[in-house]
Amino acid sequence: MKNETVTSDITVVGGGLAGICAAIAAARLGKSVALVHNRPVLGGNSSSEVRVWVCGATGHGVNRYARETGIMGELFLENQFRNMEGNPYLWDLTLLEAVKAEPHLSLYLNTDVHEVHAEGPEEDRNIQSVTGWMMGSERKIEFRSRLFLDCTGDGLVGALAGAKYRIGRESTSEFGEPWAPEKADTITLGSTLLFYTKDAGEPVRFIPPSFAKDITQTSIPLRRIIRSGDNGCAYWWIEWGGELDTVHDNERIRDELWAVIYGIWDYIKNSGNFAAENLTLEWVGSLPGKREYRRFIGDYTLTQHDILAQRPFEDRIAFGGWSIDLHPPGGVYAEEQGSKHWFADGIYHIPFRSIYSVNVNNLLFAGRNISASHVAFGTTRVMATCAILGEAAGTAAALCETKSVTPRELGGLHLAELQRTLLRQDASIIGLKADDPVDLASQATVRASSTLAVYAPSGPFERILLEADFGILVPVDGRLTDLQLLTECSAATKLIAELYTTGRKENYVPHTAVQHVEIPLRPGEPEWVQVPLDWTPEEASNAFIVIKANPHVALFTSSHPLTGVLCFQKGEPPVVSAEYGDRQPPQPVQQWSAGPFSRRPLCFRLPTGRALNPDKVIDGFNRPYGGPHCWVSEPLAEEEAAWIELQWEQEVSIREIHLTFQDDVNEDLINLHHHRTPFQVIPELVKDYRIEAHTPLGIIEIVNRKNNRRRKNIHRLDHPISASSLRLIVESTNGSARAEVVEIRVYPTSSFGR
Repeated sequence: MKNETVTSDITVVGGGLAGICAAIAAARLGKSVALVHNRPVLGGNSSSEVRVWVCGATGHGVNRYARETGIMGELFLENQFRNMEGNPYLWDLTLLEAVKAEPHLSLYLNTDVHEVHAEGPEEDRNIQSVTGWMMGSERKIEFRSRLFLDCTGDGLVGALAGAKYRIGRESTSEFGEPWAPEKADTITLGSTLLFYTKDAGEPVRFIPPSFAKDITQTSIPLRRIIRSGDNGCAYWWIEWGGELDTVHDNERIRDELWAVIYGIWDYIKNSGNFAAENLTLEWVGSLPGKREYRRFIGDYTLTQHDILAQRPFEDRIAFGGWSIDLHPPGGVYAEEQGSKHWFADGIYHIPFRSIYSVNVNNLLFAGRNISASHVAFGTTRVMATCAILGEAAGTAAALCETKSVTPRELGGLHLAELQRTLLRQDASIIGLKADDPVDLASQATVRASSTLAVYAPSGPFERILLEADFGILVPVDGRLTDLQLLTECSAATKLIAELYTTGRKENYVPHTAVQHVEIPLRPGEPEWVQVPLDWTPEEASNAFIVIKANPHVALFTSSHPLTGVLCFQKGEPPVVSAEYGDRQPPQPVQQWSAGPFSRRPLCFRLPTGRALNPDKVIDGFNRPYGGPHCWVSEPLAEEEAAWIELQWEQEVSIREIHLTFQDDVNEDLINLHHHRTPFQVIPELVKDYRIEAHTPLGIIEIVNRKNNRRRKNIHRLDHPISASSLRLIVESTNGSARAEVVEIRVYPTSSFGR
């Protein structure tokens, strides 16, 4: 046996998505980081060992403009390019390469941390070191750091350090949460095993093992949907163990889940109810995917009220958007429905105070173990949300180390710097305007070769009957007027349109009525109809225009998406939970579905006003919020580039340039098998570009990039240059007809970060 000591600035324990993003974030800020993981591959529940697909704030299309950016966004885009088919081993590779790309980051796989050295009284603890055993190598390694991050999910490191935590469900009386039980208990969400199948091309028999469950003697065939071609994500409900201890009873839970899986497969193969003769098992999980165990106590405990109210915390450092998604304690054997879901009207915010310990001074955490009630945890637990919490925690740890402060002191004394640093990294904070005093771009004036002046459709068009209420969401920066719709009418009738605000700027549902108009229509050929809406909001906002259902009217869809525009169809009120019967809480974000119009908006014409102007690239917002916050050019002419230019009154010294390109954060990307997105690279992303600087020596080219597929690009010059202007020239995109840029930043000195 070999004893070793590793000393670094920061130690991150747990190599799931939260730990990966935390370690990368801290390393990019120049800190030495040890990332310690107890499995042979990275990714936690998303890895090839467990194969849970990565869910996040999009809610698989329920929330708009909600895909995560920052490091998690990079991983989504890179996996999409490498791995459209969702191969779990290529996802492992994407994660491993991202970690290995960071020179300040040291990775320790197969290293199980089970000892923690912490000192101090109960309310004032400090971790000195953690120790792990590297399996297969006979190496016992002690990791010493000033800051420690528990990203283990189960929270073992924090627990061994004496950090305060909860397990189970709080009572209704503690936080007043409607979905909390009357009495507190130790029930958690259970664990799941998944399986894959494939068509062998010839008959394959299946002889079940002796321990396989006879599911005909359970409620499974009656309460769950079983189909012969399903696998993976369709069987998320193979869950059990929430009424046990999901850690200490892990082996028992795994054995029961195996019995259920082989029982389900026996039922599919041998009951005669399915066309499954040629199907065989390709893979069965052996590592239960845990949903819940310890939740640490921070300076703030996030609750159901915070989620549904979308509370805009002053110290927000991340966001979520998955539903409050709770499962019955009985898991796969439960008589009630498999889960219940409650969405806010849009994304919600997560405070910094929920990701550090209330009593261990140098402990931060990220993932499913953050400071949240059991009910709130029902949404924060999904992996893309855990990942952006990891980036926030890693960034905070790096700043704590630099300033020699605790996380609590960082939040009290340096909150603005933490948020400013996260936004500089393109991290996911919604509605927070960047205020970076060293960003030279904010002092510039901006002009461009062109700006898209009118939203207008491009063909081919498809006819669609107005059988339900349709919605059109457009940005309004100035005045909304001169809206036209392409319509076709089969009988004399009226077209009814209603204009609504969306309430919060992060929401995309009709909220407050502004105007109601009725337009007479005559039968005949398709024609453009003027819709006499007229609205000038006090500040830039989104408008939600409802076109009321009319069986005599048809509208048309276009074959090309429009940045800043969303279209919807209103459906039946969704069921939040069977317990509400016919009095379901309203869920407008689900009822208004954008699915029928994915990248195919309704055909309309509307002036864009100031919504897409060049100065949007320096307005302090790096993602949609009451408008798209990006510059969009007119369509690119053949062999003619578009450009956007920053000009200063006096020459400035430039060392580093940050470019953020439009990557349609409304597009729901995925890492594994839930669904497939039809393009390797987001079409709106700029592909080929160059940057020219106007210097005392004349105009010089300082950047020339080909085949870009990234949203965020940082260009560091070998030495500073003096320039009175910078021009970004967009030569081509990855499929879009227009050049689109979200943000440009310019710095006089080089910083850490990609």
